[in-house]
Amino acid sequence: MMASRISPSNLQAFNNELVIKLERLREAREQIGSEIVKEESRKDDLDQQIHELGAQLERTMQSLTRKYALSEEYDRLIHETEVAYSKIVESSQSLLQKLERESETIASRCGRG
Repeated sequence: MMASRISPSNLQAFNNELVIKLERLREAREQIGSEIVKEESRKDDLDQQIHELGAQLERTMQSLTRKYALSEEYDRLIHETEVAYSKIVESSQSLLQKLERESETIASRCGRG
């Protein structure tokens, strides 16, 4: 019964409105599709940057590890050198004191003191 109330002009208007709305939906879908492509491309770029940054971080960490080890070796060598030098200074002072005592002893024997 309801079909009898719809006139051909109303049916045509509904059809036109449906076609327009479908076209708008398709345009909206295409716009979203375009945005998806752009964002996927951006995501891929970011993934690549993350990968490159991760590789750079790994190389930097390895370099730091090597440099920390070298720094520790330098610290050890400096410490060992300072200890050895300190012993040399002590020995030199002892030798100088002994030389002075011996010189005084010899001088006192010779009557110069």
